[in-house]
Amino acid sequence: MLWSFVRPHRGALALGLVLALLGSALELANPMVIKLVLDTVSGGGGLLGPVLLLLGLFLLGMGFGLWHWILLGTVAERVVLDARASLVRRYFRAALLPLSRRPSGELVTRATSDTVLLREAASSSVISLINGGVLLVGTLVMMGFLDLVLLAVTFTAVVVVTVLFLTLMPALARAQERAQNSLGLMGGVLDGALRAIRTVRVSRAEERLGERILEHAEEAARQGVRAVRRQAVSWTVAFGGVQLAIITILGVGALRVTSGDLEVSSLIAFLLYAFTLMNPVMELSQSITTLQSGVAAARRIREVEALPLEPSARAPAAGTGGGGPSRGPLLELRGVTARYGPGAEPAVEGVDLVLPRRGHTAIVGPSGAGKTTVFSLLLRFLEPEEGQLFLDGTPYRELTPGQVRDRFAYVEQDAPVVPGTLRENLLFSRPESTEEEVRRVLERVRLSDKVDALPEGLDTVVEATSFSGGQRQRIALARALLRSPDVLLLDEATSQVDAITEAAVTESVREHADRAAVVTIAHRLSTVVGADTIVLMAEGRVRARGTHVELLERDGLYRELVAALRIAAPEEESARVAPLT
Repeated sequence: MLWSFVRPHRGALALGLVLALLGSALELANPMVIKLVLDTVSGGGGLLGPVLLLLGLFLLGMGFGLWHWILLGTVAERVVLDARASLVRRYFRAALLPLSRRPSGELVTRATSDTVLLREAASSSVISLINGGVLLVGTLVMMGFLDLVLLAVTFTAVVVVTVLFLTLMPALARAQERAQNSLGLMGGVLDGALRAIRTVRVSRAEERLGERILEHAEEAARQGVRAVRRQAVSWTVAFGGVQLAIITILGVGALRVTSGDLEVSSLIAFLLYAFTLMNPVMELSQSITTLQSGVAAARRIREVEALPLEPSARAPAAGTGGGGPSRGPLLELRGVTARYGPGAEPAVEGVDLVLPRRGHTAIVGPSGAGKTTVFSLLLRFLEPEEGQLFLDGTPYRELTPGQVRDRFAYVEQDAPVVPGTLRENLLFSRPESTEEEVRRVLERVRLSDKVDALPEGLDTVVEATSFSGGQRQRIALARALLRSPDVLLLDEATSQVDAITEAAVTESVREHADRAAVVTIAHRLSTVVGADTIVLMAEGRVRARGTHVELLERDGLYRELVAALRIAAPEEESARVAPLT
């Protein structure tokens, strides 16, 4: 699981391993040099050589340690950067439906908290695990060189500690993974709650929703405490086992020194190795613990990275498609059926729809009629189960989603703002637009006065709360108009503006419809009374199409919708300048 993250940095990690092993070799040499010092003192020899050797080993160890630390720290940050870059790219390339089924807070947690857990596991912990193992084996070998009886005592302690430690690891890994999963769920619910904070407060649901969020937090805490307890037990076993081994070594060693089977200098060197043994044991235990957390994080990251991508273009079938722009309709749906998941009811079924290159087409109908699904199909957020869509006579399946969306601009109903300044929001879809073009489109949507009144003008940082809903809708519409698309999709784009502003915006949309296609989803019919064609949908099918007057005359459902909103026919309102809401 971790190797895929480590593979691009294997050269640097190999160098880090070499540095770690060199440091371990120096660490293993120190007790033998100290034994040499003691033997030299006992024999009446000079101390200059052994002391200089100790000093040289110390300086080399510092140099290798510094290089090793900087190298692995750099690799760790690059591993995190690569993981975050992979996640961000996947988020923006993933198919919309599988992506939207995951809470945004959970997706953010994967790119932040989980990548931090991955940092140490995919870099230094791997090195520490290998180096700790080598240092452990090396220490035991040097102990065997000094005294085999004491080595047997030490080896028995190490085996017991290892078995106990490995027994505790699976439960620790499960607890850490559950804690992170609960944290991700908490982030998702909290993110949604903060986005709807006004509704939450007006509904007096603060306590209820807060308790739901805290349930996830408490579960994360419970699993975290469980992991801490297991980790504490693991470390205590490791530390206590080494300490018990040292006490045993001291007792048995003293007896062997008394009997003349062991020199004092050898016992001291052996004890130094015993103390040194604590380092690889602790290093191994810490590395395994960190690896457990990292593997759990890597599993969650790979799970998100497994989200399916948007479809790619297929090669055209022999004798079909790929012939360039046609002179027929710009968009066409033929017998299209689509649903939002296996086993779900069709959201649209057998839809036939032709959208001309110019003019305003409005799609109306009761809730659940399939209006938004048609937009999702047009923008290729959803793939049809049956039937085909055509753009300029070319089947959608022969085009990439990007090629399709290049021809569209889309204004969502809630008109989300893009992080950044007002200028960046307006230029988001067409960065090469000139200042004059920006000013012109702001005047068309009645936003120029608002922008001029801002202290920083177009360089004002836009936040969701700094502009009203109607102003955000006009910013989104200005962004779409600035792109001058072949098809402008509007999802009730004037639902939050006043009647005077709506009249001006409607005129801008009408001007665009004279040279391109405009398709509107209407939840209130006042915005589509003047549309060239109205498509009435019901129960996922196209029920009728025609002008406002034609549908009033021949369709009962349309008359019910009109009556519910108290909209009169145009001939009864000839004095009106713009449709009223």
